[in-house]
Amino acid sequence: MSQHGAALQTYNQELVKCLEAMKMRRSELQAQIDAQEDEKNNLQREIEKMTYKLSRLNDSLEKRINARNEYDRTIADTEAAYMKILESSQILLNMIKREATSLDQTLIKTTMEKQQFRQQ
Repeated sequence: MSQHGAALQTYNQELVKCLEAMKMRRSELQAQIDAQEDEKNNLQREIEKMTYKLSRLNDSLEKRINARNEYDRTIADTEAAYMKILESSQILLNMIKREATSLDQTLIKTTMEKQQFRQQ
């Protein structure tokens, strides 16, 4: 019977050692889990910060793009109006030149007629 008691005691000691080793491994695993959860939480906060920054940047970018597009429209409208002014100026210049030529020819004709009248 003492053999059975000794065997039972040996089994009991080994069982306690196995349980202690398992508890130690579990504790180490829990420490790893806690560290990873902390890292996950930190990353989640960083993602939230970055998402907020990205949202603000997108809003700012959209406003700047809209402003640039307004500049583009204003520049295009101004250039088109300026081209019309240039075309009108060219037309006016051509008209004035024709009128001046016509007036010069009329003046020359009148002058010649006066000279002919005086000679008679």
